[in-house]
Amino acid sequence: QVQLVESGGGLVQAGGSLRLSCAASGSISSINAMGWYRQAPGKQRELVADISSTGDRNYAESVKVRFTISRDNTKNTIYLQMGSLAPEDTAVYYCNLVAVPLPNHAPVVYWGQGTQVTVSS
Repeated sequence: QVQLVESGGGLVQAGGSLRLSCAASGSISSINAMGWYRQAPGKQRELVADISSTGDRNYAESVKVRFTISRDNTKNTIYLQMGSLAPEDTAVYYCNLVAVPLPNHAPVVYWGQGTQVTVSS
């Protein structure tokens, strides 16, 4: 069984910073990619940033110069450092994992439970 544990959400004023963490655990054979998505009220879930097993990073245009995704392979953990936060960044942020679980051979997509980020103006 594979689990994702997220932390780091909360309330912050506009212009502030937050760091999200997501740790993957369980019977994982290999990790293809990990990332963060977000969903604001009344909107579809959207990619914020992801990072591949080789370290390639992908960002949404709206966060590209403000957010940084990083990965600690020894801990199967990713981090999202968010800066210059704005009210439009308010959303539930979900950790996403694409991994091959034991004893399977095909990748599976997993989601965390979500962590709320609220940016006040």
